[in-house]
Amino acid sequence: MSLSIGIVGLPNVGKSTLFNALTKKSVLVANYPFATIDPSVGVVAVPDERLNKLSEFSKSIKTVPAAIEFVDIAGLVKGASAGEGLGNQFLSNIRETDAIAEVVRIFEDDNIIHVDGKINPLKDIEVINLELILADLETVSKRLVNLGRDIKAGKKEAILEGKLVEKLKSLLEAGSLASTVEADEFEKPFLEHLHLLTSKPFMYVLNKKAGSKNLDEINDERFKALVKFFTDSGAKWVIVDAGIEQELKDIDEKDKKEFREGLGAKDDGIDNLIKKGYELLNLITYFTTGVDETRAWTIIRGWTAPEAGTAIHGDFKDKFIRAEVISWSEFLKKGLVRTEGKEYVVKDGDVVEFKI
Repeated sequence: MSLSIGIVGLPNVGKSTLFNALTKKSVLVANYPFATIDPSVGVVAVPDERLNKLSEFSKSIKTVPAAIEFVDIAGLVKGASAGEGLGNQFLSNIRETDAIAEVVRIFEDDNIIHVDGKINPLKDIEVINLELILADLETVSKRLVNLGRDIKAGKKEAILEGKLVEKLKSLLEAGSLASTVEADEFEKPFLEHLHLLTSKPFMYVLNKKAGSKNLDEINDERFKALVKFFTDSGAKWVIVDAGIEQELKDIDEKDKKEFREGLGAKDDGIDNLIKKGYELLNLITYFTTGVDETRAWTIIRGWTAPEAGTAIHGDFKDKFIRAEVISWSEFLKKGLVRTEGKEYVVKDGDVVEFKI
């Protein structure tokens, strides 16, 4: 399963630096807008101690983690929805991702230019979200025009979709994200078909910088306003020092903690970011384990055993007979395996053997 998260933000907030830290894949980083023109894609392993413990227990020759994709997308600017900067291209790249991670700068540094000349993270979010909303507003407005003839003709599907599009148009015009729309089971397929940018899951990555004036460390009013926005909107967010994590990306895990403390950073925000991204996409992990290999498999939360089997091979769904299941913790205790049928919903951390 290949699901991707687009890294977006204003120029010079640390998107490409973050991407480098995430993926160990070198992309151009420069202190000017549009340093990244073509999106770069990196596959990132999802940190999971359960996988390592299972592999050690099974004495596996090979260990394969779960993974998600991050896409580094060039900086948005005010007016992107109208084609400003490289707006049309950027919006197209975002449209192809499954979720959005907005990088927001929360440090002050006179040596690193901010596109607005001052640090105001909440305003940055408003600028980015407004451009995405305006792009969606154009999409739904065009769709409403295209539906006009069929609505006048009394076609039921067109009337149903038209009501949804009208609701979306009103929300977007009010400055709300499309994800806030209340769509019933009949409207959801139409909503998915529109591929709206603001209907995607969002998370916010707050980028700080060791040695600089970080808003979260000085109890700044701008940071308080930011946290209130996250609380009120129920948004997922994480704090990262992208610069330090990029410096540490090639250092052995055992030495990272000591180096990180020496550079003035407390936490490994990268692991938290990857895990949050995994949750954002509504993903869970199940495992297969043995002497040859221990592997983490990625599925959508709520999938049944036959559906989960398709992560291994597409034929497993049709050929499914039963599944031998045990939680990863019980497996390590040499607990009892149970037999589950087609209706079983696979849980995060299950160790599964499929019988086909």
